[in-house]
Amino acid sequence: MEKNIPTVYDPKEVEEKWYKHWEDNGLFHAEPDTGRTPFSIVIPPPNVTGQLHMGHALDNTLQDVLIRFRRMQGYEALWMPGSDHAGIATQIKVEEVLAKEGVSRYDLGREKFIDRVWDWKHEYGGRIINQLKRLGASCDWQRERFTMDEGCSAAVREVFVSLYEKGLIYQGNRITNWCPRCNTALSDIEVEHEEKPGNLYHVRYPLEGRPEEYVTVATTRPETILGDTAVAVHPEDERYKGLVGRYLILPVVGRRLPIVADEYVDPSFGTGAVKVTPAHDPNDFDMGLRHQLPQVVVIAPDGTMTAEAGKYAGMDRYECRKALVRDLKELGNLVKIDEHLHAVGQCQRCATVVEPLVSKQWFVRMQPLAEPAIAAVADGRIKFVPERFTRVYTNWLENIRDWCISRQIWWGHRIPAWYCEGCGETVVSREDITACPKCGGKVEQDPDVLDTWFSSALWPFSTMGWPKKTPELDYFYPTSVLVTGYDIIFFWVARMIFMGLEFMDDIPFGHVFIHGLVRDGEGRKMSKSLGNGIDPLDVIEKYGADTLRFTLMTGNTPGNDMRFYWERVESSRNFANKIWNASRFVMMNLEGFDPAKAPGEYTLADRWILSRYARTAAEVTANLERFELGEAARSLYEFIWNEYCDWYIETAKARLYDKENAAARATAQYVLWYVLGNTLKLLHPFMPFISEAIWQHLPHEGESIVRAAWPAPPAELQDDAAEAAMGTVMETIKAIRNMRAEVNVPPGRKSEVILLAADGQREVLTANAQYVRTLAAAEPVTVQPLTAAKPENAMTAVVSGVEVYLPLRGLIDVEKETARLGKERESLEKEIARVAGKLANESFVAKAPAEVIEKERAKEREYREKLAAISERLAYLAKI
Repeated sequence: MEKNIPTVYDPKEVEEKWYKHWEDNGLFHAEPDTGRTPFSIVIPPPNVTGQLHMGHALDNTLQDVLIRFRRMQGYEALWMPGSDHAGIATQIKVEEVLAKEGVSRYDLGREKFIDRVWDWKHEYGGRIINQLKRLGASCDWQRERFTMDEGCSAAVREVFVSLYEKGLIYQGNRITNWCPRCNTALSDIEVEHEEKPGNLYHVRYPLEGRPEEYVTVATTRPETILGDTAVAVHPEDERYKGLVGRYLILPVVGRRLPIVADEYVDPSFGTGAVKVTPAHDPNDFDMGLRHQLPQVVVIAPDGTMTAEAGKYAGMDRYECRKALVRDLKELGNLVKIDEHLHAVGQCQRCATVVEPLVSKQWFVRMQPLAEPAIAAVADGRIKFVPERFTRVYTNWLENIRDWCISRQIWWGHRIPAWYCEGCGETVVSREDITACPKCGGKVEQDPDVLDTWFSSALWPFSTMGWPKKTPELDYFYPTSVLVTGYDIIFFWVARMIFMGLEFMDDIPFGHVFIHGLVRDGEGRKMSKSLGNGIDPLDVIEKYGADTLRFTLMTGNTPGNDMRFYWERVESSRNFANKIWNASRFVMMNLEGFDPAKAPGEYTLADRWILSRYARTAAEVTANLERFELGEAARSLYEFIWNEYCDWYIETAKARLYDKENAAARATAQYVLWYVLGNTLKLLHPFMPFISEAIWQHLPHEGESIVRAAWPAPPAELQDDAAEAAMGTVMETIKAIRNMRAEVNVPPGRKSEVILLAADGQREVLTANAQYVRTLAAAEPVTVQPLTAAKPENAMTAVVSGVEVYLPLRGLIDVEKETARLGKERESLEKEIARVAGKLANESFVAKAPAEVIEKERAKEREYREKLAAISERLAYLAKI
């Protein structure tokens, strides 16, 4: 232990030094079967393409606070790290690199392209992991996993084949979301819907044989008209009862369209008649199956029009829209075009507008898997924090569609299905095959890969060695808590739950701790397009990781978005400096201190700070237990800054400097050391670097604060009487300070103070008058009964039932103070006259906005209140 710490806190030096120490000494490593109670978290695996953003910083700081807290409590705490292969995102990155070289993935071929992706992964894939280390994440890096490593890949293969054998995975021609840019199918939750202005086109479809009669339909996508195969109406809609079973003629194309009755149609919306395009709308697809309608595909996977589109074939879908609308207008079939705000589906990865297209894909049958996943939350085995997200989760699972899991890309887990060229057999196998088991013919593996979320759905158990029976799986599964944002409840949380129940026959975690998004100071979502993103690494570089972490924790409440303010970053930086400077002061005054020596008799201030520390420890622990991390951080801030630093250290100084009373000095040293050392442990999960750096300089036991025991102070330290008594002393000192400031008493000048108090409080103030003398610059201090005569010519304040008097005669220069107040009164009178004149001006009142007028009235009230106070003070000074 070194005696002193550097004069100035340098976050960079501290962070690099101590993170290396933690890693080198395996302080984050967890082992199964240690005899301790397990506590485990799996990291939401960041994309291998990614780099740390503010959402990652929040999410991982929350996890780190929890894991450090439990580790110190004595749990065998495992925070399982890893990253996701991010199929589409990674493929796009590597294709961009290839484009700069003038080649495409098709030029390379599948095998060489995959080699290039692995090269890219090895070169750049560790970037976000290193950035998490800079944040202070205490993951068990010895166990780092990747969704495409050998073990996780084996788990994916086993799950796919097992679900297929149970009939829960199937292949079929169904409508899916298709991204023309990524050239692949997407699941529903990979499509982001954004409200955008568009048009609603009303088109006449003439009745077959009676062209003067027609039915009007409306659509936001006229190009899909070319794929219409029916028009549907509600069976109870009186307007169309005579038309059901008859035919309409599709304008431009001439196709006969049957009029069908279907309860899906809302008769109150629009004309009550809807066009049915089974190949290009998911609801129409279902309707088409019910009525056995043909599927006419008019939009190709690349977003151009197919041969089925007739003369529009080869056009881009949006060019076709313009041309078709023009033609409909010329034919007299276009009734009108209305402006229309509607939700447009976009690819989550590249923001291209998706097309619903029919294609042959692999699907997971969801209903049998969703039911037990709903039950696990309903019966309380899994609890959402906050609880309101239970309804969000349940609603989605109750209305879930089958999950499209095949993707038409090359990077990812290839679907373990082979097709026989000879007999047409489809073989799904745990092992790669080279010949058809049925006829011995040549086989070819399905070219598609699995949705990235398929592998991450297995994360809680695949990372621990499943399908093998490992000690880690037996000991750490189910995990304790999942920490994640509300935006991936559907993507990830629900899928992990149903996969865990299906393959482990147990829940994957006991709690789901949901946090919100980090928004900018105006409440806007951070984005590249707005240019309002803040790089957490820039904050760490300038202010340190602890400052960023504490900023993200303070004011944070479960499930709610938070705003990022630079003022709060500055406040957290000041807090770190306050802790550092206070700790330096304590260390500089620990000369001759022996922590093994029992302290002497405690003063009131000693008993008070020990009680406040014990109460704070209980509050912080309770708030961490219930995931109120923001409240825990607030309690620590209040205690460290306002009570330990601003009050207790000040009360201890007199004893520390008293070389004549060794026992009193030793007691002050003991309390300063005991409270600081234990408070640093409470602070450690939030600010791990500074707490370690200071703790290492204090007398301590153990190698690192990372493994120090979590504080559990004895209940008897909580002392209500000491807190009440010290509260009286502190309130009295604050009242004296305020009165001195009000009359501009120089800080170095002593002022007489007279205190009138009831019996109990009088005893407290008499016994602790030294605090009043020292901390309020008061001399002499006289404590008298409440019945004593009230001093004349004195300022007064009443706090906690104590009357505080500050005699003014001789304390201030009456003439100088009178002159100063006179000038202030004159200035206020001018301002009042100006504002009053403005408000009396009828023209101003008639034209100015209401809020401007109210502002002026508020100013006038404020000025008059100040004037009244100054007049009262001047009258008071005149009597002295």
